[in-house]
Amino acid sequence: MASSYLRISLPFVFWALLLSPAVSQSSSSCSSQTFSGVKSYPHCLDLPDLKAFLHYSYDASNTTLSVVFSAPPSKPGGWIAWAINPKSTGMAGSQALVASKDPKTGVASVTTLNIISYSSLVPSKLSFEVWDVKAEEAAKDGGALRIFAKVKVPADLAAKGKVNQVWQVGPGVSNGRIAAHDFSGPNLNAMGALDLTGATPSVPVSGGGEGNSKVHKRNIHGILNAVSWGILFPIGAMIARYMRIFESADPAWFYLHVSCQFSAYVIGVAGWATGLKLGSESKGIQYNSHRNIGIALFSIATLQMFAMLLRPRKDHKFRFVWNIYHHGVGYSILILGIINVFKGLSILNPKHTYKTAYIAVIATLGGITLLLEAVTWVIVLKRKSANSTKHPKP
Repeated sequence: MASSYLRISLPFVFWALLLSPAVSQSSSSCSSQTFSGVKSYPHCLDLPDLKAFLHYSYDASNTTLSVVFSAPPSKPGGWIAWAINPKSTGMAGSQALVASKDPKTGVASVTTLNIISYSSLVPSKLSFEVWDVKAEEAAKDGGALRIFAKVKVPADLAAKGKVNQVWQVGPGVSNGRIAAHDFSGPNLNAMGALDLTGATPSVPVSGGGEGNSKVHKRNIHGILNAVSWGILFPIGAMIARYMRIFESADPAWFYLHVSCQFSAYVIGVAGWATGLKLGSESKGIQYNSHRNIGIALFSIATLQMFAMLLRPRKDHKFRFVWNIYHHGVGYSILILGIINVFKGLSILNPKHTYKTAYIAVIATLGGITLLLEAVTWVIVLKRKSANSTKHPKP
């Protein structure tokens, strides 16, 4: 029954992570938006992610871009941001306008950020001129915030007629520093090319391919590591612990154990490699504890694999020492692997269903372990009792 449960649960839990659900846009549209001021904005865009809208006008004679960006923060008291990236398409390198409300006064204001890297999110002057900057709350639009600004578009970008825009929402502001936003699909997709003339309104809503690719890689990374460190390694340990008690299972249990652990190691190395690749592509984004545990897992699991080549014979004087090493490292891998799977789930932030399903799988393995542990002790005690009866003490 347990194996049947696992066959049903595992594909559902992990392969479902590959399908990142899209965040639907709100039923309202940018044409229905109203805001303060008398200035009109001839161009209006329903941005495809984070329920965001952009109104803008562009004066080519003086390369002035006037914008009104609207979006709801991810949580009450959160922030919104709209940016131009002069050099690339992502957030790193962007020149950002960030709006948030003061928790005491309730007044919305705008801060400028020159985002050199993801780890450098402090107020700073932008690389181009910006003025008439203000923010307001749109009470009629579910607590959305709006950013008003005029931007002097750099000459090289103005000549192209397009700028790379990035937008984002986050959960809060603490001591003047904005809290990190989610790294789910909609957040990573929130970028595109803005046509200054408004002639091709579909252009700004493209450009999410890079975000989709990263989400896909993150999901693959999560699946590989959850299956290897989080499931196959525990199952392999259970095989060695509980099958060997049956004399008829020797040496089959050993080959099953080695096959399971070696498969887990190969899959785990593939997952570890995808993690390194993701890290190299995400400058400034670091999950130190998850990363450090992953490196430790790879290191000690590699030692465990090589230790099999030095496995002494059963009657060798160092076999006892080798067994202590092998079991100690093995159980360390089990504990660290499960811990890191949960850390990875918190980073991926999938639907709660997936985390609940993984907990159910681990709980099932734990229940089976308790049952087999009890059966093992019963068998061992019966054998000891039988041996003492056959060979009574003089």
